[in-house]
Amino acid sequence: MHKRYTCTDIEKIWSDESRFQNWFDIEEIVCEAQAKYGNIPKEAVDDITKGRWLCVESGNFVEKINEIEKTTKHDVLAFLTHCSNMIGPSAKYIHMGMTSQDLLDTCNAMQISQSIDIIIDRILHLVAALKKQAERHKNTVCVGRSHGIHAEPTTFGLKLLGHYSAFKRCLQLLSNAVDNICRIKCSGAVGTYSVIDPKIEEYLADEIGMLPEDVSTQVVPRDRFALLMSYLGIIGGCIENLAVEIRHLQRTEVGEVIEQFTKGQKGSSAMPHKKNPILTENLTGLARLIKSAVAPSLDNIALWHERDISHSSVERITLPDTFSYVSFALKRLTGVIENMEVNTKRMQENLNITGGLVYSQQVLLFLINNKGLTREQAYKEVQTAAHGDGAFKDNLIANNVLSINEVNDIFNVGYYTKNVDYIFHKVFSTPTNID
Repeated sequence: MHKRYTCTDIEKIWSDESRFQNWFDIEEIVCEAQAKYGNIPKEAVDDITKGRWLCVESGNFVEKINEIEKTTKHDVLAFLTHCSNMIGPSAKYIHMGMTSQDLLDTCNAMQISQSIDIIIDRILHLVAALKKQAERHKNTVCVGRSHGIHAEPTTFGLKLLGHYSAFKRCLQLLSNAVDNICRIKCSGAVGTYSVIDPKIEEYLADEIGMLPEDVSTQVVPRDRFALLMSYLGIIGGCIENLAVEIRHLQRTEVGEVIEQFTKGQKGSSAMPHKKNPILTENLTGLARLIKSAVAPSLDNIALWHERDISHSSVERITLPDTFSYVSFALKRLTGVIENMEVNTKRMQENLNITGGLVYSQQVLLFLINNKGLTREQAYKEVQTAAHGDGAFKDNLIANNVLSINEVNDIFNVGYYTKNVDYIFHKVFSTPTNID
């Protein structure tokens, strides 16, 4: 993880300390199950439990395990060697019948579940900020753009409402993710339970509150991880979509929204006047990193036979890093939305800058419905006035297309805002399982 873009809560989940502690927890639970079903002595479990402090809580346990790994070239075997050194003879029952991947994939499920909880919390804060600003600017009229060109009036609240809905959909995805993605396995080599009873896996799953994999090989199928990364990639895309919107609106020529510029902040080393959209530019870059994890996770689905480790190096990077980037980006985006400056005066100026071109569709429909023109005739009249040398409004009058009174009646922003309340009600009245 890059320290600049690391959230401490995510970092802790994926740290060596937490990973080794999770490993110990898993091994201890499996030993409890083995003792319950008479496979190992109960006294051995007591010894293992008593050895927890020495194994994964003493001040330098991470360093000890990592030092052993320099020799074993295998992190799980280094961990097991360390436990054996600390616990003594009873340690021989640890990992009995298990493979490394039983331990790793179960730990992955625990870490992913914890990370998803944090991401959900981050999104909840973001949607709350978006809802507040959307309601505040529900009737703040601004120009809507298609292809970057002025189209028709809308409201800034509706803009934000669209992003609110997008992140609510992200919440919906994640609310179902744990059961679909976080599956544990404790089925031994190639997943056949040949030397470990399925009851052990069931016990482990119940203890940590997760479901066992339906059919594992030596690994949990990687389509589950690909689904996870696809979800995170969608969240990254939604982050970028909102960030790009704000970046555009902050351009000098637009000037409708400005990121908060705090006291003492500086924009450019050379040009003291600048207030650059650095936060949303940063979010755009982070979104690219988030989305970049999707493709290798799809590649990880295809493993050799019952398993290989081509997925391992990818996941050691993409899982912690992507969760960290998503968490950081959501937190930063929430701050942007909460603290942005909205220039309503500039929105009105931009709406009027084209001399009424944004009302062209209303003119088109008026000519068809009230003047008896065909669509082709009406379209030609409107386009001629729109592309003429003078202002659109003046050209319509000069070309005897419309009277002054008709123009004044048609050039009415109320045509475009009359259903804003309906749209807001539609969004906020729709129940979801995350409200």
